[in-house]
Amino acid sequence: MAGPRTSRSWLVWFANSPARNLIFGLAYMLLVVAGATVAYVLDGWSWGDAFYFVIITVFTVGYGEVHPVATVDLRAITIATIILGCTGIIFLTGALVQFITIAQIQILLGTKRMKTHIDKMTGHVIVCGYGRIGQMLADELRAGGTEFVVLELNEQRYNESMSAGNLTIRGDATDETVLQAVGIARARALASVVPNDAANVFITLSARNLNKKLEIIARSEAPSTKSKLLQAGANSVVEPTHIGAERIAQLIMFPRTSSFTDGSDRMRTLSFGLRTLGLDLEVMAVAADSPLAGATIEAAEHQASGSLFVIAINRKGGETITRPDPATMIEAGDGVVVITRSGRSGPKIS
Repeated sequence: MAGPRTSRSWLVWFANSPARNLIFGLAYMLLVVAGATVAYVLDGWSWGDAFYFVIITVFTVGYGEVHPVATVDLRAITIATIILGCTGIIFLTGALVQFITIAQIQILLGTKRMKTHIDKMTGHVIVCGYGRIGQMLADELRAGGTEFVVLELNEQRYNESMSAGNLTIRGDATDETVLQAVGIARARALASVVPNDAANVFITLSARNLNKKLEIIARSEAPSTKSKLLQAGANSVVEPTHIGAERIAQLIMFPRTSSFTDGSDRMRTLSFGLRTLGLDLEVMAVAADSPLAGATIEAAEHQASGSLFVIAINRKGGETITRPDPATMIEAGDGVVVITRSGRSGPKIS
């Protein structure tokens, strides 16, 4: 069943492809060249002489005859080669021009449709930079159903973003005109994740000047840049190296709890849903001197005044308790999976 279905799919693609005439023209020319070459060979010519003569005849180079074309058969073959070859060249040239023209028109129409789409967007997210972090961010936003547009200056990364199906504009995110073109005045948030701290500061500053209410999340490589980004107008600053080190520590200390928080699409969907409500999903380590060591979950949540909700505990011995009872005791060395209000970490338990 797969064979016929695949064949039909290919025929549908071929019938609607702008390259159809180009492919047909190339096939026609190959057939003419092959047929004429074989005809000369059958008349006693070598393969090399026959192919050479057919090529200079089809392309009307006019170097002269390789061998005397004296017989009626040879002259008939040569006349047919000239007529069919020239016809093929004319058709192939037209098909090539058509293919290039259609491709350019599609690019222009695609750009126009993209601009129209962006002009209608509101409450969207602007992702500045499509490097490694930008790619992962775009994937996460798409998985969470969040509408976004990518800004990328580098041609290769721009093409990669387009190939991934992202709404992408090629431009410099530090240029206010470009930011306005992607609807920054109507955007809900902007993530500046280019791998250059100075550029992130400038993007943040420009974005804040254009939209005072915009939620700006900026990337920082050097710890010293964090304060500059906050002064420039960023609401939050993300340090990938710090997050990576923290994640490695979680995997070492609480491997089972770490798997629980990010090991499935369901948990990723939950995380997105929580962020929409202004909440975060976190893993916290209970230090030996923490006031929560020895406290019940009910007491811990009461102490946090509603800013923290415990959903799982990973015991020091490796046991993971999901949906723990409020009377469950929190012990030193536990890893606690909690839901907290965004921007608030609740009580210090690590």
